[in-house]
Amino acid sequence: MTQETIYHIGTPGTPWGVEEKAQWLAEQSKKRSYFDDVVSKIETFKANFDVEQYGELAYESDTYPLFVVRTKNWDAGKPTVLVTGGVHGYETSGVHGALRFIETKANEYQTDFNVVVAPCLSPWGYETINRWNPAAIDPNRSFVADSPAGECANIMNYIAGLGVDILAHIDLHETTDTDNSEFRPAKAAMDGKVNTNWNIPDGFYLVGNSERPYPDFQKAVLDSVEKVTHIADADEENKLIGEDIAQRGLILLPTAKMGLCISFSKAEYATTTEVYPDSPKATPEQCIEAQVAAVTGGLDFLK
Repeated sequence: MTQETIYHIGTPGTPWGVEEKAQWLAEQSKKRSYFDDVVSKIETFKANFDVEQYGELAYESDTYPLFVVRTKNWDAGKPTVLVTGGVHGYETSGVHGALRFIETKANEYQTDFNVVVAPCLSPWGYETINRWNPAAIDPNRSFVADSPAGECANIMNYIAGLGVDILAHIDLHETTDTDNSEFRPAKAAMDGKVNTNWNIPDGFYLVGNSERPYPDFQKAVLDSVEKVTHIADADEENKLIGEDIAQRGLILLPTAKMGLCISFSKAEYATTTEVYPDSPKATPEQCIEAQVAAVTGGLDFLK
């Protein structure tokens, strides 16, 4: 890791207060449409899936309805699997990978599983290309009891209300160059700390749950993805984003302790995908297909 940019908001060494967060929010702007890109696509799924609104997020700029898509013929005797996308709204292939999985693959698994997909947990982040929500909260550190982030609380309440155990949870993410150029410097500034940047891996990798690692499951996901795009190599310290390699293309973290999305479902099998969309060796289409391959690889292993 290397010390890098001092962010332009705030005083170095001093955590942000209300004024700094307001300044940050005032600098954000809408760059694409959740309603055009995501909701319109979800509408087309109603003929073949059950589509439910599980909540909404009311922000000053807009009110965003939140949707899940479920396979039909729900059967309490079948295991239930969960796919989430857009926890970090700026991670484009996570959202569109979830939509593509619904469109092209989800119904192939309805014999074996009840499939639940929440394609975009953070619509405001999707529209403004942001990691945080408007309150400068990172949803993927906020999957905790009484979460301060509506992006988290809404889906947590919905899944709890299903009253079923989740067998597998696959959460679709990206690691991008803007993690180092924008989001990590902003986070360090907000916390009043010195920024240290990651070595951004060139390729796909997974973040698993250190308490339930299931290496064979993780390998099945990686093997499926490798048919579509390349797997990230470890850096010179045998690490990915500063974490020790558990196996090729996999790091393990204490996901519940960190408040990560894959922890809230308490799924037996869980993994977070990390696509690298800025790679010269991967196209946007490959990034979307890699997300689909991750889900199908995991579900095929569990069938």
